[in-house]
Amino acid sequence: MNVLIVHAHPEPQSFTSALRDLAVETLQGQGHQVQVSDLYAMNWNPVASAADFSGRANPDYLVYALEQREGVKGGNIAADIQAELDKLLWADLLILNFPLYWFSVPAMLKGWIDRVLVSGVCYGGKRFYDQGGLAGKKALVTLTLGGREHMFGEGAIHGPLEDMLRPLLRGTLAYVGLEVLPPFVGWHVPYISNEARQDFLRDYQARLENLEQDAPLQFPRLDQFDERLYPLAR
Repeated sequence: MNVLIVHAHPEPQSFTSALRDLAVETLQGQGHQVQVSDLYAMNWNPVASAADFSGRANPDYLVYALEQREGVKGGNIAADIQAELDKLLWADLLILNFPLYWFSVPAMLKGWIDRVLVSGVCYGGKRFYDQGGLAGKKALVTLTLGGREHMFGEGAIHGPLEDMLRPLLRGTLAYVGLEVLPPFVGWHVPYISNEARQDFLRDYQARLENLEQDAPLQFPRLDQFDERLYPLAR
């Protein structure tokens, strides 16, 4: 496979960075081609703005998604966006590697999503979910957090982790057509022993070595809905 790892952590010595390094080593060891976008090291610009376009379809009023579509077609999109989009289209597997910030992704990663998942290429019209522009590719979310595992789930103090990740897993990755694999989670990472961190690394390596055995998460398919996107009768 071709694998793109998008890494969003400001500390190169972090456990999140160790997960990134392990993924590179493990996947390359299996013969896969791997590229890494280390967003902090790249000083990635997370701000979607008019500056992303050297020419505009409508210079008087910015509709960002429209300008994305026209910018890609006309070669007017910013070079940093185009470079990341090229990596994304090259990849068979996208790995997002990050610490959970406020029940969400770091702003740096959110900005990568906003700017790189380009309208007209990754989605548009009824090109979403199984008909999305990235259909046929897979995605894996690898995250670390401070909470303990028992704090997440039905009836737990924070509720199910899947609820927190819904905007990412469903509203972003599945929406653009990616086949979304179950996330890998490093629980309570800042507070555990080195031995416990090594256990997580061993678990992650085993997961990466057996990705073909992962059953993807289930999301809507367009053939379950009519032309106006009302659910079909079962």
